[in-house]
Amino acid sequence: MPSYRSAAHARARARPAPRATRRVSAPRVSVRRVPAIRWDRVGRTVLLIVLTVVVALYVQHTISFLSMRARAEGAQSAVRALVRANHLLEREQRSLSAPATIVARARQLGMVRPGERPYVVIGLPNR
Repeated sequence: MPSYRSAAHARARARPAPRATRRVSAPRVSVRRVPAIRWDRVGRTVLLIVLTVVVALYVQHTISFLSMRARAEGAQSAVRALVRANHLLEREQRSLSAPATIVARARQLGMVRPGERPYVVIGLPNR
């Protein structure tokens, strides 16, 4: 015994096709189709944004590193200049504390040793 479905199907096949009748068509309603989300584009966009943020962070750290390096080089050059000045001052201190230098400077200032007779010469031409 054939099933109900197969019998109905056979009857539908046996019927002749209906004649085409002229109908007045109703105005079509336009249905807007919502575009599907393109996840590949969304993923690429998100990755591009993340990459931009990471690069911005590295640029910020690179700029601060370069400015600190420039500051350090400036400080080192100042230290080198101070060390040179310190060496010059130490050399001058050693020479000024030598007894021969003390005596020569005292004579330039017009000082005499204890027991010496000072002389004052007046009337020399100005040179």
